[in-house]
Amino acid sequence: MDSITIDGVQLFLSNPTTLEMDWIGQPDVMEQLLAAWATIHEADLPMCPRILGQPGSGKTTLAYAAAKKINKEVYIFQCTADTRPEDLIITPVLGSKQEIRYHASSLVTAMIKGAICILDEGNRMPEKSWASLAPLLDKRRYVESILAGIQVKAHPDFRVCVTMNQDASVFEIPDYIGSRLQPKITVTYPSRENEIAILKYNIPFAQKEIIEYVVDFLQKAHKADAAYSIRDGVNITRFMLKLAAKEDHPMTSDEMKSYFKLATTKVLDEDALDVLDGTKKRKKISFPGEINKQLFKIDDLIDKLDHGPFDGDDDDDEDNTGVADARGQPARKKKK
Repeated sequence: MDSITIDGVQLFLSNPTTLEMDWIGQPDVMEQLLAAWATIHEADLPMCPRILGQPGSGKTTLAYAAAKKINKEVYIFQCTADTRPEDLIITPVLGSKQEIRYHASSLVTAMIKGAICILDEGNRMPEKSWASLAPLLDKRRYVESILAGIQVKAHPDFRVCVTMNQDASVFEIPDYIGSRLQPKITVTYPSRENEIAILKYNIPFAQKEIIEYVVDFLQKAHKADAAYSIRDGVNITRFMLKLAAKEDHPMTSDEMKSYFKLATTKVLDEDALDVLDGTKKRKKISFPGEINKQLFKIDDLIDKLDHGPFDGDDDDDEDNTGVADARGQPARKKKK
């Protein structure tokens, strides 16, 4: 394991991530990401973009492929709800000789080596963890480890990006972090041609008819705003082929439809089959902010029930007879 000494503290570095990934279609988002990472003047600094999109839309693939396009090593840090600041920076580990060894995270390793780090699903992290990265994401470009007692500065060639899912199971990013994670690059669902190309790339041994059938399903799902992604399409196709592997002949049309229905219900759910006949209805996901808006509307309604039909002057009001308003408080009566 590689190591480096900073201010008298030996840091053991992480290993880069090596994957077989390629980006197919949507060249505009690739150009946006590479532009954000570029520097155009000696006084210029790279930006720290966030890549937005539904789960399975290819956000991590985009970032990895962009890094490889500029011949950079890639380090991926998987963010979770219980990620701690020390997980992001430096973690002390007890060695075989009962000594403390300091291990640099994949993020800090990328900083030291001048590589690229992908903070995957960053909006699953709590604010305390984000706070530890604030100086890295602006012109200071460093992190501090309280446990190791050192400051680590980023190499000039270091680049970082954050992928973020657009669903209801994530944290709200603090404003002071959101202002640093710019620009926002959104990955949308691919076109039909691109989805066919992606499935062929991932499953080159699949029959053309099977791939087109699955892509037709995905395209209908996108139009219905059903949150089914190209990743779901890959899993459905792979499971279909595995189910049909016992057959000693190419999959027939009837077998394809039968295996597709079985694979779809197992990979997704029974409701996903409604996409095929056009009965799948659009689903509205309530995000935390939307829920708060609804609560404010309810509170406003209660306020109107309490004060709307009545005035606020109690001088001429008669005594209350025990009727309660929507808040459980005694209701005001009309003036005589």
